[in-house]
Amino acid sequence: MKSKLVIVESPAKARTLARILGEGYLLKASLGHIRDLPRSRLGVDTEHGFTPKYVVPRDKAKAVRELKQAVKGAAAVYLATDPDREGEAIAWHLADVTRAGKTPYRRVVFHEITESAIKRAFKYSRPIDMQLVNAQQARRILDRLVGYKLSPLLWRKVRRGLSAGRVQSVALRIIVDREREVEQFIPQEYWTIEAKLTKRDIERSPFSALLVGLTDGTKLDIDSQEEAGAIKNELESAGYGVARIKTKKVNRQPAPPFITSTLQQEAWRRFRFTAKQTMALAQQLYEGLPLGSEGSVGLITYMRTDSTHVARSAVAETRQFIAKEHGPQFLPPNARSFAGRVKGAQEAHEAIRPTKIWRQPSGVRQFLNANQLRLYQIIWQRMVASQMAAAIFENTAVDIEARCPASKTRYLFRSSSSVSIFPGFMILYSESKDKEEKKSALLPLLEKGDILELVGLLPEQHFTQPPLRFTEATLIKALEQWGIGRPSTYAPILSTIQEREYVTKDNGNLRPTELGIAVNGLLVRCFPDIINVEFTARMEDELDKVASDNMDWVQVVSNFYTPFDSDLEKAQQVDRVDLKEEVVEGLCPDCGRPLVLKHGRFGKFVACSGYPDCKYTASYRIKTGARCPECGAELVGKKSKKGRTFYGCNRYPECKFATNYRPLARLCPKCDGLLTVYRGKWAQCLKCKHKEKLEQG
Repeated sequence: MKSKLVIVESPAKARTLARILGEGYLLKASLGHIRDLPRSRLGVDTEHGFTPKYVVPRDKAKAVRELKQAVKGAAAVYLATDPDREGEAIAWHLADVTRAGKTPYRRVVFHEITESAIKRAFKYSRPIDMQLVNAQQARRILDRLVGYKLSPLLWRKVRRGLSAGRVQSVALRIIVDREREVEQFIPQEYWTIEAKLTKRDIERSPFSALLVGLTDGTKLDIDSQEEAGAIKNELESAGYGVARIKTKKVNRQPAPPFITSTLQQEAWRRFRFTAKQTMALAQQLYEGLPLGSEGSVGLITYMRTDSTHVARSAVAETRQFIAKEHGPQFLPPNARSFAGRVKGAQEAHEAIRPTKIWRQPSGVRQFLNANQLRLYQIIWQRMVASQMAAAIFENTAVDIEARCPASKTRYLFRSSSSVSIFPGFMILYSESKDKEEKKSALLPLLEKGDILELVGLLPEQHFTQPPLRFTEATLIKALEQWGIGRPSTYAPILSTIQEREYVTKDNGNLRPTELGIAVNGLLVRCFPDIINVEFTARMEDELDKVASDNMDWVQVVSNFYTPFDSDLEKAQQVDRVDLKEEVVEGLCPDCGRPLVLKHGRFGKFVACSGYPDCKYTASYRIKTGARCPECGAELVGKKSKKGRTFYGCNRYPECKFATNYRPLARLCPKCDGLLTVYRGKWAQCLKCKHKEKLEQG
């Protein structure tokens, strides 16, 4: 009897599905895309309807042969690729390449790898949705046109080996524009005055109140030390009393379950996971991990989604868990509904949540590595917390009047406090913030009319601050708000602009490199209407309409390409951008002239500044100032074959010590071991695991 063939992308997903489907099904993995546009040429016929010319890459030939052979012996073929546009396109390519005879092909879509979801997906299998396929084709062709047309321009005008992308170039522009705002920012001086006060006739610690203006509502701007000093002198003889007290209970509601962007943001804030790292871990949790006797189990729902909607069954299960584990006081009377979606997005239809709420992080700890567990834990906690009761705070605001006898001026000070009276969801989970929240101090029991005594006045100088540079978290948030990119693209956008060395990280902040600024300047000058936030957002909307409203994808591509091609012709006349050569430490051993950093087809290398008279070259290594813990030689930064930076001994191959963590020049204060940068803000010893906070700056 012929088996039913199920094709998925990865072996891990195949193992998990095989356990659920059982006998009668043959599982095969395509190992991702089996067909794509060719690497060596454009692969798009711009003269005849932008027809793509797909090829099977050489490294996928074996997989394709095996799939074709499996199709011949199958009763039916089920395409179980991911439930988004890219997954739909992969399914279409699989069907087109492997189709043999009259074997029927069906598409199955599921957002979690559980027995009930899989059985439902196979029961309601469907044909391939060509609207979704065409939307993905249009995106792929647009990106290919930009990449293959702009890259040669950058080679000629900036530096050999550079490349550009449609959406990545806009992300680079956003970062460069923010850097300019920071550099051009002019700080403005201002002063604040804080009063330390205490209740008369009661011995207790003083509390603080901030000067906010005059009691008649007039705003008070203090721009200099002289102004602050004059007001301080006046306030020292003032009489202080409580003018108003306002107390109210405030409910703080939990955040909705994660979507792709919020998961990436939270993972960066808490663990300093890059967006790429977060998505790789989430993919593992989704596709399934071996949990002892249970076998391979999918732990979370699909991780590329823009919807906060949660299935009714999952909500009911979560509420049952809360009632049993935390008690009825932590369960709101009605289930919460999160139906909001990101503007214009058309991806999966559920939030990221655990596939089984009763599968607590503590129960899977032994089967997951540290990072898998961290990510699973916050996904689990956020889902449970989203259905818990609100946290209740008692907020108190006290207005204090300072009456100055000489000038008759009445100044207004304000003090506030927030006290938790019921923790609600916060016993389990609270969302991290991009900026740290100020903690409020407790106020003494005060009543209107209470006389207060002045303990001291604290004038303090401040300067206005420039806008903050983007981190991975805040850039993803901005891209989402502007409608640029989609759940599947945030991680590639961020990793690409960093891998191309257009952007670097400085204590977690994204800063453009000199190269990135030069590339951005050229692209914005030559393509102002395309390397543009509003234009890119409109393109995303049109791609959505291809998927949802059957808009003609060829027309969408044509509307983009016609002005782009015209701008490209004009760009050929633009002057070349000259980059300064970076001087590196040391002198040429052959002629004694300075050494400079060069860029070739295989990456960076060191060369003599006297070229072509002197042709000395050497491999490029990043100096760290740290010493190898095994032999005492210098540790240097190197690039792996995949372009990743690691650090190893410069005596390699005699000494093979290497680490992925950036080493620090100072030694561990506990054991003299090697200190390395840990999660961006900490130093950790490789030997004794001692940790300490890194100094900022």
